[in-house]
Amino acid sequence: MNIEVLKSKIHRATITEANLNYIGSIAIDEDMMDASNLIENERVHIYNISNGERLDTYVIKGERGSGVLSLNGAAARKAHIGDLVIIVSYASMEFEIAKSFKPSIIFPDQNNKL
Repeated sequence: MNIEVLKSKIHRATITEANLNYIGSIAIDEDMMDASNLIENERVHIYNISNGERLDTYVIKGERGSGVLSLNGAAARKAHIGDLVIIVSYASMEFEIAKSFKPSIIFPDQNNKL
């Protein structure tokens, strides 16, 4: 039996951009991607602490070291610059493996620095 468990989490990051005129996705600073074990095109869920919105999209690389966290396309309507969000991804794995699996969780500062 496989179950879904938390794989990656960026806890309380700050939205730096909201770009309605883009195809879609969320751009995440590559430093945050690496630290949280996220890869480009991976599906993520975004929980907006500031307004309660929830959505899912996919990750694109943001400029390394920039602190960028940009919601793009239709998702840009779900957050404002300065909103705090939680970004998570889940993985499917065997039940016994899941019992000992440790997710990658990061807590960036108010400037999205590690």
